[in-house]
Amino acid sequence: MHSADRSTEPRIGIPAHAPARSPALGSPGCQHTPAITAHIDALSFLGSAVGIRRIRQPESAPPARAGTAHLGRDIAAGWQYLLRHPGLRPLFFNALLFGGSVMMASPLMAVLMLNDLELAPWQYGLALGLPCLGGVLGARLTPLLTRRFGQRRILLMSGVARTLWTILLPLTPSGALGLCVIVAADFGLLFSAGVFNPSFTTYRMAATPDAFMSRVGTSWSVGAKTCQAAFVIAGGLIASAAGVRGALLIAGLLCMASALLLPWRKARLPSGHVPAPTTEAVASPATDSPAA
Repeated sequence: MHSADRSTEPRIGIPAHAPARSPALGSPGCQHTPAITAHIDALSFLGSAVGIRRIRQPESAPPARAGTAHLGRDIAAGWQYLLRHPGLRPLFFNALLFGGSVMMASPLMAVLMLNDLELAPWQYGLALGLPCLGGVLGARLTPLLTRRFGQRRILLMSGVARTLWTILLPLTPSGALGLCVIVAADFGLLFSAGVFNPSFTTYRMAATPDAFMSRVGTSWSVGAKTCQAAFVIAGGLIASAAGVRGALLIAGLLCMASALLLPWRKARLPSGHVPAPTTEAVASPATDSPAA
C-alpha cells in the first residue's frame, strides 16, 4: 500500500494478528448433525468470497523492486527493521507474548468447557460466537475513540485492557454462571483487541516505508505464528503436569505480563540505515514517523 493511502485514522477491522477463538457460526446446528454445521460453515466462506468480489476499487500497484526476491533474506530484513525500530520493537514482542498466551489458552478452554464444565453443544457455540460481537463493536468505536483521546493513548489503554480477561478463565465455575463468565471474559478480550488492532495496524503502516511493507508484515506473521505454535505445545505440556486450570492460570499471567512490553516510553527514531537485501536500496526509519 502506498503512502498516499495511509491515514492517521485507524482502519476499521480486526486484523488476523490478534488471535481469538473462532466464532461458532454453526453452533445451533451442532445439536442436530455435524453435517449441518459444516454446510453452514461452507456457506460462510462462500459469502465471504462474494463480499470480496464486490470490492470495486482495485489495490494500487506495489513499489517496484530491484533484483530477485529471496524469501529468507526478505524475512531477515523485516525482522532487522522491526528490531531496530524503537516503536515497532516493543509492539512486536508485546504481540508475540500476548498472542502466544491467548492461543495457549484456546485449546485448554475447549477441554475445560467440554470435559470439566460439560457444556451442551449450543452452550459451547454460544460461548464462542457471542463474544465476537465485542470485537466488531470495538473496531467500530476505534475511530471515535482515537479522535477523542489520541492514537497513542488508545494504543496503550486498549493494549492493557486486552490483557486483563484471560486470567478470569481458570476461575470459571460450573453451570450457567460459568457460561456467563466465559462469555463476559471473551467479550471483554475481543472488544479491547478490536480497539487495539486498528490503532496498532495504522501505526505499523505509518512507521514502515513502502519498500519494506510486505517484508515487515511477512516477518511479523512468521514470528507470531511460530510463537503461537510453541505456546500451544507448551500449554499442553503444562496442562498434563498442572491440570487445565493451572495451565490457564499461567496463560493468564503471561497475558497480563505482555502489557509491560507496550511502548510506554516515547523514543525519537535514530538515524542510520536499516538492513535490506543486497539487491535493493537501503531504507531507514523516517524521522517523522509517529512514536508508539
